Amino acid sequence: MPTYTYTARERSSGKKVSSEVQAANKRAAAHALVERGLIPLEITEQSAKTTGIFGVLHRIPTKEKVIFSRQLSTLINAGLPIVESLQSVHDQTANKPLQLIIAHIITDVEAGSSLADALAKHPKVFNRVYISLVAAGETSGTLDKSLDRLANQQEKDADIIAKVRGAMIYPLIVILVLIGVVIFMLTTVLPQVQDLYNGLPGVKLPLITRVLLSVSHFIIRFWWVVLLLIGVTTFLTTRWARTGPGKWVVDGLKMHAWPVGPLFTKLYMARFSRTGATLVGSSVPLLQMLGITAEAVNNVHVADSINKAAEKIKGGSALSEGLMGDPNFTALVPNMIRIGEKSGALETMLGKSADYY
Repeated sequence: MPTYTYTARERSSGKKVSSEVQAANKRAAAHALVERGLIPLEITEQSAKTTGIFGVLHRIPTKEKVIFSRQLSTLINAGLPIVESLQSVHDQTANKPLQLIIAHIITDVEAGSSLADALAKHPKVFNRVYISLVAAGETSGTLDKSLDRLANQQEKDADIIAKVRGAMIYPLIVILVLIGVVIFMLTTVLPQVQDLYNGLPGVKLPLITRVLLSVSHFIIRFWWVVLLLIGVTTFLTTRWARTGPGKWVVDGLKMHAWPVGPLFTKLYMARFSRTGATLVGSSVPLLQMLGITAEAVNNVHVADSINKAAEKIKGGSALSEGLMGDPNFTALVPNMIRIGEKSGALETMLGKSADYY
């Protein structure tokens, strides 16, 4: 359905507003604006470039989604209708791609869709955890609290990811320096060694040195081939890493390779615990919670362990029993869950487990 940018005047206050609306044509867009209590002044259809390429090249930062969630939570808590709350957030949003998405959500909600269903049409922005919490909030009448939980969770997730990235900077710099030293040795030092030995009659270079010199000559003469091979290898490896077998290998390396293994393990444990606590606090059923967290952790090995635990729960086991002894989970998580199950405070203990990491 086409998207139209409009400028209109509010019938009640006379205030001039600008936004976007989805409609079959300009006449339908104008009719939709009149139903909102607006007097259309200008309606312009957006080009495919604006709605397609623009959205791909301009991803929405986590910070913008946190602000969206918190503002919407505050307005709904103040008693404003959902459409009016969304329109207010839309007007205050500076991020153009997010502003466009909010306009689409407003159109869907006005057409009778639930907020969760409207958000589900934008899976690259709002993941399954977000949609499930919004759906639970709409069902229980606690949408403002669900949105506030989401904002808190997004902030904490962004914080721990930033810490992991910061911890990986040092080893990355060391690796880049080593690569630079090797290239310098091959292209500068080794040719000088060859010139030195060429001046000594009857001296034969060792085999390893001759091999290295051959590599050095190849790099110097055909550097463009080397760059091309590196580019092709990087591209193919990236594509392979997104496939099932590739992701299985890459996710395994993330959890076990030194020195990043412990960092990623803590990240996944914190993500599981925090997502689980948020979902349990919103009264999402346990099995549904496990299905969502298996997707949210973004690691196939941890997800496989969660799915196995879910199967054990269907057979009558407790969640702590399903995770206890699993090699992909640290002992702290199932122990905290066991305490929460016994005390009836599963949400609290999951939250404490996330805070530990």
